Amino acid sequence: MHLTDTDLDDSDQRDTDFTDAVYEDCTFRSADLSRVTTTRATFTRCDFTGADMVASRHLGSAFRNCTFERTLLWDTVFEGCSLLGTTVRDSRVRPVTLRDCDLTLAGLGGLDLRKAVLAGSRLREANVVDADLREADLTGCDLAGARTVGLKLGGADLRGARIDAATWVAASVRGARIDPAQAFDYAVAHGLVLAD
Repeated sequence: MHLTDTDLDDSDQRDTDFTDAVYEDCTFRSADLSRVTTTRATFTRCDFTGADMVASRHLGSAFRNCTFERTLLWDTVFEGCSLLGTTVRDSRVRPVTLRDCDLTLAGLGGLDLRKAVLAGSRLREANVVDADLREADLTGCDLAGARTVGLKLGGADLRGARIDAATWVAASVRGARIDPAQAFDYAVAHGLVLAD
């Protein structure tokens, strides 16, 4: 299925399987997408404002430059997906799993992502300003170039994550689990000098 510039607002798509589907410039505003499954599906510049996507599963799908505003995303799983340039705001997203996903340039600022699973995901140059990622699993994540002012990472598992010096200074990291190399980077970012 390939749809372009189609209005699917208020539609009931519950339990639908979107395998290999392609949607461009479509709107799913206030649609019921609960328990849907997408496999290798592509959504480009689609609007999911107000949609219900509770308990949906997304495997190897792409949501590029999409908008999720006031969207219900709790208990949703994204695995191996691309959310390049996608914006999520004022949405209920926990619990959520975003494992091995590409969130480059994504807008996640201000979201409550406590205890979220983002293991192995790429958040390069993403906006996570004022986001709450306390107790989240960020193992192996790439946060290079991410905007992180006010980011809360207390209790998060950051082992193996690529983190810029600016993040060590701008984010709250009290109680986060880090590896020895990150401990060194943290010390350097705070002006400490390693001496014998």
